[in-house]
This record gives sequence, structure tokens and C-alpha cells, in this order.
Amino acid sequence: MIMLKFAAAAVMFLSFSPIWPLGTNPLPGDPFLIVNKRTNEVAFIQDHKVQNVITAATGKTDDLTPEGLFTVTVKAADPYYRKKDIKGGDPLNPLGTRWMGFDAKETDGRIYGIHGTNDPSSIGRYVSNGCIRLQNEAVESLYESVPIGTKILVVTSTKNFDELGKEYGAIK
Repeated sequence: MIMLKFAAAAVMFLSFSPIWPLGTNPLPGDPFLIVNKRTNEVAFIQDHKVQNVITAATGKTDDLTPEGLFTVTVKAADPYYRKKDIKGGDPLNPLGTRWMGFDAKETDGRIYGIHGTNDPSSIGRYVSNGCIRLQNEAVESLYESVPIGTKILVVTSTKNFDELGKEYGAIK
């Protein structure tokens, strides 16, 4: 009986916790990321305005980088590349210097993410297996400003970032 009460209390706490990625998000002013696969750009929105736009690389084919509204669930400095057992910080690591994983396709943030690269010439192109690649300097800058729980919108759109930010509540 005590365990049942504890479980119910934990569910209630997490449901109403401001760090739990459910509910009304983003609140106006909160950090928000928009990835436009049409232009291969990422916009960082905070304090009701687009703070910067960064050139990115996305999926080799249209279906590889999933579209939708997701939540950043995992962050890692010098991420480990599991597929080929490459340690973080190794110049051969294709994930670069930072990883911000999000919950696309009901994953846990370790499959799809925004990350750096060991191949700067790939930026701006359609070359990934689903992730969003940025120059290492750009992802390092974003990493500091994007907390876990940040919403990320991935779209293919002719709308500009201001229009998309307003549509999704990140801009007044």
C-alpha cells in the first residue's frame, strides 16, 4: 500500500513538474529550436525572438530526419558513438563535440539529435542518417543555451522562422 501511494505521488509530481516535458510548451520566452529541412537551417528562439540561424545538414532522404514537435531529452559533451565504438573527443567521432538528443519516433533521445561533426564540409547538405548536424562551434554555443525539456520543431516549410515561431507559441 505504501508503494502504491509513493508511485501515485511520483506520477503527480512529474506530471506537474516544470522540468517534465509535458503540458504547455514552449511558454513564450522559453528556448525553442526550429529545424527547417527545406533550407537546412536551425533557428534558436528565446525571449520572443529569433536569436540566431545556423546552417545544418539533415537526412539523405526526406524521410530520414523525422518531422514534428519533439523534446530535448538528453545532452552530452564529447558524446560516445555507439555504432562504431568511438570515444568522445576522438577526431574520428562523427558526432563532434556535443549531442542534444530528442524524442522523435518514440525514442529516448539517443537515436535522433542535433550534434556536431567531424566533417565540416557536410554542413548545408542532405547527408545524414536522420540527425541534424552543425559545425562544432555552433553546437557548442547552442548547447549552453538549450536545457533538457526544450521543444524542437522539425519541418519542411516555406514559412520563415518568425512565422513558425508565432504559430508554435515561441514568439508573441
